[in-house]
Amino acid sequence: MADAAPAQVTTELTDRVLTITLNRPDRLNAFTAQMAVELIAAFDRADADDEVRAVVVTGAGRGFCAGADLAGGGATFDYERRDPERAGYETLDPERDGGGQVSLRIFESTKPVIGAINGAAVGVGATMTLPMDVRLASSAARIGFVFARRGIVPEAASSWFLPRLVGISRAVEWAMTGRVFDAAEALAGGLVRSVHEPDDLLPAAYALAAEIVENTAPVSVALARQQMWRMLGADHPMEAHRVDSRLMIERGRGADAAEGVSAFLEKRAAQFPDRVSSDMPTAYPWWAERKFTPLPDGRSG
Repeated sequence: MADAAPAQVTTELTDRVLTITLNRPDRLNAFTAQMAVELIAAFDRADADDEVRAVVVTGAGRGFCAGADLAGGGATFDYERRDPERAGYETLDPERDGGGQVSLRIFESTKPVIGAINGAAVGVGATMTLPMDVRLASSAARIGFVFARRGIVPEAASSWFLPRLVGISRAVEWAMTGRVFDAAEALAGGLVRSVHEPDDLLPAAYALAAEIVENTAPVSVALARQQMWRMLGADHPMEAHRVDSRLMIERGRGADAAEGVSAFLEKRAAQFPDRVSSDMPTAYPWWAERKFTPLPDGRSG
């Protein structure tokens, strides 16, 4: 029996912050099917563990993720010619973009997700960060939505995420040119929250995570995250009002709200009792789950 492939994603939980590290430093953490499977599993475990209050995603070595591993040469993006025996392909849905499966799993997270972009983030290395709630970048980072320069298209649901983050004009410019740009341009475009010297990047990410961990109610954070993301597609603020009203009624009569107000009045740190694993309101989820259905093949007939 062949040895199991080395892990391409590592995790470490410290002070209730889970660090997920892309771990192929010799390949600048280039993305593979195995990495996709391991990332999805890491987010599954994070959601199931009440000790995890926030997630930081970064890369090992000098890169964040240099995009898809191009070891397959010209067949890299030919789904029909990929080797089905390679690690990960047996698990991922063959009719779906692997980067999209990762992005949608991050989108579904009940824990806040902070991207610490420590180096090159190109192709899927850039698009996988879009459903993360906050992105911080090293001054050494270089980012590129390079798909048009490889003869493919933006993936990982980035055509939904990127215009919502930076506006349609800048999103289309970056996608059409495929230009690799620096952290300063990413900051000016609103893609990243802040730029830090390399040694200061992870401390800044952890400081932001600690602000969440030490001051907020886990269930409230999980709900706020989904309220914000889900309402990006609403056609009227009444949709938000309907959801807000139901959640306010349920949360307002619960133990977290009583503790939050009492702690404020007593000038002490709150100790919120509710847990994401067991105490989400009955109104959650308020949306219908979307199932993947492939587009028809225009060549068929």
